[in-house]
Amino acid sequence: MEEEQSYLKGRGAQYNPRNRFLKNERIREHIEGIDDWTEPNEATVYLEDQAKSIVNKVDSPDVGMWYSMNPYQGCEHGCIYCYARNAHEYWGYSAGLDFERKIIVKKNAPQLLRKFLMNKNWEPVPISLSGNTDCYQPAEKKFRLTRQLLEVCNEFNQPVGMITKNAGILRDKDLLQEMAKKNLVSILVSITSFDEDLRRAMEPRTTTATQRLRVIRELSEAGVRMGVMLGPMIPGLNEHEMQRIMKAASENGAVFSAYTFIRLNGAIKLIFHDWLYKNFPDRADKVWHLIQNGHGGQVNDSRYGIRMRGEGPVAELVRQQYVKYNKLYKLNAERWELDATKFRRPGEQGRLF
Repeated sequence: MEEEQSYLKGRGAQYNPRNRFLKNERIREHIEGIDDWTEPNEATVYLEDQAKSIVNKVDSPDVGMWYSMNPYQGCEHGCIYCYARNAHEYWGYSAGLDFERKIIVKKNAPQLLRKFLMNKNWEPVPISLSGNTDCYQPAEKKFRLTRQLLEVCNEFNQPVGMITKNAGILRDKDLLQEMAKKNLVSILVSITSFDEDLRRAMEPRTTTATQRLRVIRELSEAGVRMGVMLGPMIPGLNEHEMQRIMKAASENGAVFSAYTFIRLNGAIKLIFHDWLYKNFPDRADKVWHLIQNGHGGQVNDSRYGIRMRGEGPVAELVRQQYVKYNKLYKLNAERWELDATKFRRPGEQGRLF
């Protein structure tokens, strides 16, 4: 009988669930079969790709963005709940460990963005960077694609919304400050817990909540409009921290916020269930049932307008907390929009709308 695999520290997922798009897969039936089986390398691998496009239209009406661009696919942060895991299956990989270990790097992303913005049919609206995986994940330190994308946006005066949980964004403080002066950038920093044991298990290769507050503070002081993303809120794990997170974010300069209620779509259901029972066996049943309670007996809901917030008494309690503390800490005091009227292509004198 094969020995039980030890827990992979520094990774969120603990295995690779089957890719639903692949007809064939390799499995190990005998541990002694070393000639026809090689264990996957636990080190992260960067797979450089020449993408065909970089800006994608977002059809979902409840995610708060029109277009998105993602310089990386897969994410070394390893957040166990990440909805982007499922997208890795389209590349022929698993939503589990492959998502954290095999990072696709779109080396030509800046050139593709420039080509996209030069198209005369583009009528500028904000583009989200990233709408999928974190654009400041560890790969950015090596490839600097996010920096280059921002430089293109700054040149064109193209407004950008950003979300991250990595302090690496501070490397680009100079550029973000310059864009903020033209009202071209708005940033959400994702904070899910101040419990370091929970963060290390749930988001293993991310920076601490303290460092994320530092990001909010430093960029806010630099004139960048900063917000906090509480997502996802997971009943029985982190939803009780909502007030503390919102209070701390406000005190460090955040002026707006957003939140989501946990949902486990596609392969994430299997990955999260495995992670939950391995890390929190004492309360796994309770947490799982609370998530189900928020989605009508399921752990996922695909209905627009409901899927991101959930429904039922548990989800409603989370919503009421959010509304209360959002008002208390002035985290959406006034309507505000990025400025698309300054957009210009190189050589143009300006634009009128």
